[in-house]
Amino acid sequence: MKISIGNDHAGPDYKKAIVQYLESKGHEVTNYGTDTIDSVDYPDFGHAVAKDVSEGKADFGIVICGSGNGIAMTVNKHAKVRAALCWIKEIAALARLHNDANIISIPARYTSIPQAVEMVETFLNTEFEGGRHQIRVNKISC
Repeated sequence: MKISIGNDHAGPDYKKAIVQYLESKGHEVTNYGTDTIDSVDYPDFGHAVAKDVSEGKADFGIVICGSGNGIAMTVNKHAKVRAALCWIKEIAALARLHNDANIISIPARYTSIPQAVEMVETFLNTEFEGGRHQIRVNKISC
């Protein structure tokens, strides 16, 4: 699977752990995030991930910022992107199962690194249920 990841200064340690997990599972990862805690602007990294997902260059995206909100708002501006802000694995599962989310947004300041890795694992291993949920997903885009 091809996965794009991007983060701001709140998430380099999270990204490192997530990328290590993804690569251990044989996934191809494109890294757009910063590797330092020096202040940066999350849209610069979020747009790159969203572009990969919207253009089909990545199967899924992972974005990380302090609250997860700003970067989620950024990526959700792109066509064909359905990003979900997740803080527990159950929300990550529902984002895929019911909403066919293709980008997970992680709030680094409100989750632990093990939680984040677990959410990514759950997100990637949960299939979209379709059915009545497909009708709703079809109504999301403007």
